[in-house]
Amino acid sequence: MNAQSGNFYLDIPVFGDFSKVVDDTVYRPMPDDWHIGLTDVVGSTRAIESGQYKAVNMAGAAAISAVMNAFGHQNFPFVFGGDGVSFAVPGACRDVAADALARTTRWVEDDLGLSLRAAMVPVAEIRANGYDVRVARFGTSPAVAYAMFSGHGVEWAEAAMKQDRFAIAPAPPGARPDLTGLSCRWKPIESSRGCILSMIVGPADTTDEAAYDRLVSEIIALFETAGRGGHPAPERGPDFGWPPKGLDYEARAAAPKETRAREKRKIAVVSFIGWILFKTGWKLGKFDPTHYRRMTRLNTDFRKFDDVLRMTVDCDPDTLARAKSILEAAKAAGTIRYGIYEQDAAIMTCIVPSLESDDHLHFLDGADGGYALAAKMMKAG
Repeated sequence: MNAQSGNFYLDIPVFGDFSKVVDDTVYRPMPDDWHIGLTDVVGSTRAIESGQYKAVNMAGAAAISAVMNAFGHQNFPFVFGGDGVSFAVPGACRDVAADALARTTRWVEDDLGLSLRAAMVPVAEIRANGYDVRVARFGTSPAVAYAMFSGHGVEWAEAAMKQDRFAIAPAPPGARPDLTGLSCRWKPIESSRGCILSMIVGPADTTDEAAYDRLVSEIIALFETAGRGGHPAPERGPDFGWPPKGLDYEARAAAPKETRAREKRKIAVVSFIGWILFKTGWKLGKFDPTHYRRMTRLNTDFRKFDDVLRMTVDCDPDTLARAKSILEAAKAAGTIRYGIYEQDAAIMTCIVPSLESDDHLHFLDGADGGYALAAKMMKAG
């Protein structure tokens, strides 16, 4: 990614108050020569209902990991949506990103047994169809800022992708993306308040934008009042499990079939050492497990905005009832469309460039298929 193009995103001021996701002043227009990349697991609801929720999350995060590694870990805007992702790259980087998506699509089919739809949509095309793409940077910690999208251009691009427009075909059989750093070693995060609620809230087709913004602010404020914005992870961070439940998926990401058994043994040994360190709090070189666990909590994307509000939150019964009441009233008023899904725990899928730096990324979803099943409810009306 060239410096001039990269600077557009990195020069956007970071904001730290999540309620500002509906404040137009924190967003900047995406340059016309950029492209929006998207993925979506085809039939994700069926896959989740058959127990493949972890594979679905892995497929979504893999696209981010592949593009990130193709760019040498340079920053670019992206949003993880559970069974898919959206991201943006400069026009000069379009082909590199498309190749990473093509390889990811092939890997998802060959190694996860899922079908991944992918597309690259020009921002100029989005604007030609009457929509916009604006981007902001929400800081979760001093080391990590996640992108937020507005303008309804990403929604339009996703609809176009699902009509097989701007499609990226899978790479030839045997092609693999570079998924270095993609992992899933944390234990599921069980609810401490009642349930883990996955929620998607978007504007109704004919809604007043100001009314929708007020509703989003009301929902965010509700969970702030309930405590820590509804963050599912405890203050100290999540717990590290051994053997990690995602061991097999991590091995599939790390190595082809011919060397996968050896890679799996290697991951098992490394994660066992990690389990000891997290249990004891012992440091190993520059690695401080207490600090790393705390940063994991901070760097978790449990709430985000990409034309719609997405949250996976720990929710007590009273807050759940109030949230449902607010959402139903707003839907009846024609302000929003929404979907929610209740479950007992949340799961993380992670991208860890280095254990010695604080810029590791952690994507949160409901353990039983939260965002995908919330989207199913949303589509059903």
